[in-house]
Amino acid sequence: MKTNILPLLMAFVLLASCKTETKNKEKKVNNAISQVSKDDLSAKITPISHATAVIEFDNTTMYLDPTLGAASFSNFKKANYILITDIHGDHMNMKTLKELDLDSTTIIAPKAVTDNLSALKVKEIITINNDETKNFTNFKVEAIPMYNLREEALKFHSKGRGNGYILTIADERIYFSGDTEDIPEMRNLKNIDKAFVCMNLPYTMTVVSAANAVLAFKPTKVYPYHYRGTEGLSNVAKFKEIVNEKDKNIEVIQWNWYPNRK
Repeated sequence: MKTNILPLLMAFVLLASCKTETKNKEKKVNNAISQVSKDDLSAKITPISHATAVIEFDNTTMYLDPTLGAASFSNFKKANYILITDIHGDHMNMKTLKELDLDSTTIIAPKAVTDNLSALKVKEIITINNDETKNFTNFKVEAIPMYNLREEALKFHSKGRGNGYILTIADERIYFSGDTEDIPEMRNLKNIDKAFVCMNLPYTMTVVSAANAVLAFKPTKVYPYHYRGTEGLSNVAKFKEIVNEKDKNIEVIQWNWYPNRK
């Protein structure tokens, strides 16, 4: 009995072709996922001035404590989110907020701030207070206490009014201290990838206090910010020296938050 092998050969070739095509499709999908996670999801942070920054990630734009007027943000996309730490004018700047187009913007802030925002035309206002966490589509916000410890400075920042923040973006934990001293809540932070830490007198803390706090919670990278006080700019070079003298594994990165000043 003769066997017709042609149909069998054709079936074998077709099956092999399907397997190759499936593998190629899986490879393309995996490559696409890899590119998105590395290039688009991680946060790009741009300093504007003092405590103000723009955070961009995953087609999302966030303004932190926007100040200096809408013109300061002309090179960026409209804010999907605005994060505000406290009621003082270098954080909650009503002139700037009124100039910005906020129709599609969600503002996230402590109650002391959101109580003052009723006049704004904004998409949504979300109140978050100390020790609360809010989850969003592509990031998470944790509100960390920020307050003064020194007796002479208690009038500046009372406990419970303002927030520091930890943003979790693409598995990276980014901490912004807000206006605070080296409080226990800061010293007890865990697994911080990037920390933006204030240091200015008389309002927050000394360079030495800031360095000691950083040495306690050991972020991978630390950025001095909010370092202009009544006597000028704090000595951020000294901050770096203190930190790295005791822990060389903490990378201290010095950005210029005051480009028009020495």
